[in-house]
Amino acid sequence: MRKNKLVLVNPTLSNPFPGFPPLGLGYVAALTPAHWDVELIDENFEPAAFRDCDLVGLTGFTAMANRAYQVASMFRERGIPVVMGGIHASMMPDEALQHVDAVVIGEAESVWAEVIADAEAGRLKKRYSGELTDLKGLVHPRRDLFSDRYLCDSIQTARGCPNDCEFCSVSQFNGFAFRERPVDEVLDELATLKKKYLFIVDDNIVGSGSRKANRAIALSRGMVERGLDFAWYSHAALNAADHEDVLAALAASGCRLLFLGIEAEDRTVLESMNKRVNLQRDYEEVFRKIHAHGIGIHGSMIFGTDEDTLESLERRFDYLLDSHIDVVQFCTLTPYPGTRLFDRLLAEGRLFYTDFPADWDRYDLTEILFKPHRLDVEGYRRLMRKLGARAYRRRDVARRFLRSLRDTRSLNTAIWCLFTNQIYRVPRRDGQPGQKFWYLSRESLPVIDLYQRFEKLF
Repeated sequence: MRKNKLVLVNPTLSNPFPGFPPLGLGYVAALTPAHWDVELIDENFEPAAFRDCDLVGLTGFTAMANRAYQVASMFRERGIPVVMGGIHASMMPDEALQHVDAVVIGEAESVWAEVIADAEAGRLKKRYSGELTDLKGLVHPRRDLFSDRYLCDSIQTARGCPNDCEFCSVSQFNGFAFRERPVDEVLDELATLKKKYLFIVDDNIVGSGSRKANRAIALSRGMVERGLDFAWYSHAALNAADHEDVLAALAASGCRLLFLGIEAEDRTVLESMNKRVNLQRDYEEVFRKIHAHGIGIHGSMIFGTDEDTLESLERRFDYLLDSHIDVVQFCTLTPYPGTRLFDRLLAEGRLFYTDFPADWDRYDLTEILFKPHRLDVEGYRRLMRKLGARAYRRRDVARRFLRSLRDTRSLNTAIWCLFTNQIYRVPRRDGQPGQKFWYLSRESLPVIDLYQRFEKLF
């Protein structure tokens, strides 16, 4: 008897990302019944081409939406129904339904069985609204479908974020409360992973409050006790520095780098973003405490807010390079759909590009998309080109390496930070706006290979 076939597609930007696999599609594949065959087409490694199948599943961030719609059209023209989920379709379901047959809004776990049953019966509904479910017993993603050319394995241990930053849609998608997987279940899944490098995709690995901190300690100590030998990376908030015992446990379990959303050194800018977690923080003290445990800092800042001037942005950039941040990243404030920032700027008539969906291609963190109160737009563009050229100069990358080595007293951490900075050195197209200074890309692969060779020496 012929099995039904599901084709899942991971659409990409023009600059593919070989860092870590599409975990969301892995979950969808795992939730699909055994009487379906599942294939994953990953455009990080090959362009999508038509496959004869019974159902297509798509995901995609906002900047990838148009590519997702192109792929959907390719299948729908041949009579294959297409369902789309992920952050963009969840925030813009009416738009997505102009290009696909059905939309999954929010997390898929609670509704995917219904989607499959309706597809089998030939009666797909337009919308399926997922609920925020308990993560106990969460399925393991179908990692057998992921390309082995990805640098890292990835895992999720919790969802949700209690912060309400104006520019972020995480809480709209995953909720304002932390929902945590049982530590033993996470450890069981970690034991199945094959790669040395691991990305824990949680928005905040430490969380907030003593109970969350104790969970981070239990997870880290469990990795050590089970002999799970990873070099890993995750996101955290600045309050991670409040818990020396947490940092010690993270380091002992192989944590090499924590991504911190610093956003700005200016209190006025932080207040405008509602980035409350960063207020009243001594950044250098936070960096010192994290470094003391041999963990590097991947610091991100945002440029182009209403409070910024060209002079203040020069100062922010100088702070980014001169502070004890090991891996530097900066981007232009981008009003994504589903955020309060997008709604406010749209209502004020300040967005430059509103020909949707065509203009979603611009929403990739690299281009100024609205008129800030105090910035000349052309001046801003010239400044960002200049700063992008400076950020990853070899001498500055080398200087950060030596500083990382001194701050962390860990050669492995300093090398990790060095190579991460090197990966971000995408070949420049001088004079052209919109160059993606911060993306990983296929051009990064020789650097990644060199790093892996280095790791084998230690």
